[in-house]
Amino acid sequence: MLFSKPIAEVTDQELMQRYKETSDMEVLGYLYTRYTSLVYGVCLKYLKDRDEAQDAVMGIFEKLIDTLHEHDVTHFKSWLYVTSRNYCLMYLRANKNKQTEELPSFLMESDGLMHQEDATELEGNLVKLENCIEKLVEEQQLCVRLFYLKQKCYQEIGDETGYDLKKVKSYIQNGKRNLKICMEGND
Repeated sequence: MLFSKPIAEVTDQELMQRYKETSDMEVLGYLYTRYTSLVYGVCLKYLKDRDEAQDAVMGIFEKLIDTLHEHDVTHFKSWLYVTSRNYCLMYLRANKNKQTEELPSFLMESDGLMHQEDATELEGNLVKLENCIEKLVEEQQLCVRLFYLKQKCYQEIGDETGYDLKKVKSYIQNGKRNLKICMEGND
C-alpha cells in the first residue's frame, strides 16, 4: 500500500513528494493519470493530429520522469499544462519543415456514395490488411488491434496487456511499419 488513505484522497503534492523520495514509477503513474485527458486535450489543440497527440502524451510522461526531480513544483496541474504546451510548441518548431498537403474539398467525395469498383477495391484492401495483421508478431498484433481498431490509448493498452508503456508505443510503431511493408509487398 502506497499511502495510509485511498489514492483518490492523496494530494498531488503528496504524490510528487513521494515520487521525489522514491522514484517510484507507480506513484508518478497515479499522478499523471489524473491529468492525461488535460494533456491529451492540450496536445490535440496544438498538434491537430490524434496520433501525434497520443505520442506527445507519452513523450511528456517520459519527460516528467527526470523533470520532476529537477524542479520544485507547487501547482502540478498548471505546471503540467504549461509543460505540455511547451512540449507541443517545441515539437511543432522541430517539425515545421514537414511537408503536408491538404486536398481541396472538391476532390473529396462528400455524399458517401462509392462506385462499384471502389467498393471492390476497398474490400480487397481490407482483406489484405487483415491478412497482414495476422502476420505480425503477437505483441504487435494485439497492440495494433487495440490502438487502431478499438481506439484505445497507450495507457489503456498497457493496463489491459500488462506491457510497459514504452513497449506499447514500440509495438504499435513497429507493427504499423510492418503493416505498411506487408501491404506494399502485396500489390
